[in-house]
Amino acid sequence: MATLKITQVKSRIGASAQQRKNLDALGLKKINQSVEHSDSVIIKGMLDRVKHLVKIEEVK
Repeated sequence: MATLKITQVKSRIGASAQQRKNLDALGLKKINQSVEHSDSVIIKGMLDRVKHLVKIEEVK
């Protein structure tokens, strides 16, 4: 199973409440903070809502 490295590259200021909740659930609080999550359907759905705020890389 692949792992995704997710980095917040834009500010959450101006984002909707749902987008801020998704960033919190992913564990992202600050710009340039990175977290790793397993590649699952739930994570991909969350990333789809905040794709303009984050950078996604696949880690092996």
